[in-house]
Amino acid sequence: MLKQNLSQKLVQKLSPKQIQLMKLIQLPTVSLSQRIKEELENNPALEEDDGYNDVFDLDNSERNDSEQENKDEITEKEEVFELDDYIKEYIEEDPISYKYTDNSYDDSQDRQVPIAVYESMLDHLEKQIGLLDLKDEKEELIARQIIGTIDDDGYLRRDISDIVDDILFLYNIEVEEEMVEKILRKIQKLDPPGIAARDLQESLIIQLRDSINKSNENSSSKELAMKILTNHFDIFSKKHYTKLQKNLFVSKQELKDAIDEILKLNPKPASGFSGSNTNRMEYIVPDFIISNKDGELELILNNSQVPELHINDTYLNVLKTFKENTDAKKSQKKDKKTLMFIKQKIDSAKWFIDAIQQRQQTLYKTMYAIMQFQYDYFLTGDMRKLKPMILKDISDITGLDISTISRVASSKYVQTEFGIKRLKDFFSESIIKEDGEEASTIEVKENLKNIIEGEDKRKPYSDEQLRLLLAKRGYNIARRTIAKYREQLNIPVGRLRKEI
Repeated sequence: MLKQNLSQKLVQKLSPKQIQLMKLIQLPTVSLSQRIKEELENNPALEEDDGYNDVFDLDNSERNDSEQENKDEITEKEEVFELDDYIKEYIEEDPISYKYTDNSYDDSQDRQVPIAVYESMLDHLEKQIGLLDLKDEKEELIARQIIGTIDDDGYLRRDISDIVDDILFLYNIEVEEEMVEKILRKIQKLDPPGIAARDLQESLIIQLRDSINKSNENSSSKELAMKILTNHFDIFSKKHYTKLQKNLFVSKQELKDAIDEILKLNPKPASGFSGSNTNRMEYIVPDFIISNKDGELELILNNSQVPELHINDTYLNVLKTFKENTDAKKSQKKDKKTLMFIKQKIDSAKWFIDAIQQRQQTLYKTMYAIMQFQYDYFLTGDMRKLKPMILKDISDITGLDISTISRVASSKYVQTEFGIKRLKDFFSESIIKEDGEEASTIEVKENLKNIIEGEDKRKPYSDEQLRLLLAKRGYNIARRTIAKYREQLNIPVGRLRKEI
């Protein structure tokens, strides 16, 4: 049975403009530059400053002239009054443009982000196809298919049978697995050494064999290294050096020399090349710059990638012309339609300029609060002076919503005298030390990192030993927390840090 009832609830909804503003705030400087470029292409009323930044304005007599007379229809009269009010309201405002403030950084030489000139791994290998001594076009097709299947690290992780199926599907050519295997072995002799291997073990063996063939003298350490890679790779990868020494009947020094030869090899043979033609080397462009001026910190918002924006003068002249025609009773219906289109574009451009200004103000306000909160760190660069800081701390200082602070910090960088840092890295939880003082998790990680760097690599510390050593420094942390921090620092367990 259907029943009607009345209920009242409070729902918060963001307008499309607010959503767009949040997206602008989240964008880093380089991405913002691209976003502005897209807006300039889509909205002809928005214009990049070319050095001439005067905005048309009417004189006072024209501004005050608001009478509309002798209209034939009421609807037309209302429409004209509405448009006329819009024109007056728009023209009487301050010129709408986006200009940098004194706390902004602008250098015309920095506007172009450099693009690295490079040769991809695929290009490098295809240039060497002529060295493979291939018999016919069929073998060349197989070679190109294999090369095209190699991943960004330089490995061929696709099975031979799958490559055979790919050739049949793409070119309708049947090939034998033995032929693909034979051509693969030829490709594995190309530069860089270790390329097109199926796994790490095969890659290291190929590299070591190439090194032995190029060496003019017999090296017992290289021969021992080859035995380790060929017959004892599993034991070696787990760093069970004592067991390896017993199995090979060698001294500790001989084993160390052999392992040193293996460590010279490259686990990612294609690391010197870009992954593909579509990839480009990424450069970090800082969104903020903090400098130390005689003991006083100065914050600058980096606008080097952001052009100055203003409303197109041509569109403003159209507004002037329409107003003059309206006053002279010469306006026509088609003129009003044109003006409505212009009004839409100008409103959109005006909102975008306002949004850019609001974004810059929000970014500066947030970063200034972070700088003041972590003042001692930005003066000294000492990670131990970083205070525990969460999003709510900065939200309380700035009066901005926590979600806004999160958007600002998520993908922004700040340039300091101690390098370029991610804003996200300045936020951390706190722990209570034995003396009752608060310490940030960043401080704990820094101490953990220092302890591991100073350990004896022949007997690296276990997580329990690391816990005890941190406890001596006043940090009482559980062993599982030590493991979590160690993983966040990309530090392996003690067994994998062991050296001979």
